[in-house]
Amino acid sequence: MSDGADGAVGLERASLPELDGAGRAALFEGEPRTVRLALEAGESIPAHRHPGRDVVCHLLSGRMELTLAGEPVSLEAGDVVRFDGAQDISPRAETDCEAVLVLAASA
Repeated sequence: MSDGADGAVGLERASLPELDGAGRAALFEGEPRTVRLALEAGESIPAHRHPGRDVVCHLLSGRMELTLAGEPVSLEAGDVVRFDGAQDISPRAETDCEAVLVLAASA
């Protein structure tokens, strides 16, 4: 980590608008994994898992249905959820949407 322009030690900064148009993009190197997820309306990601991780999802814009262990959870812009990454996870965009996910090692 480098010093920030304001003198803060260990500060790293990312700008979401400056990331390429890819659906998933890492915001920072190392831990915890921090990812921007952008999906177009109707786009989904097949069920997958992140074992050994706790996941925080902050939906920045749009609407998303997040299926966790087979149960749908509806999210709207501004919602923040936390869940165990060991279960099946499948996001589906109800509208164009953008989220930031933090995947931290489980305690």
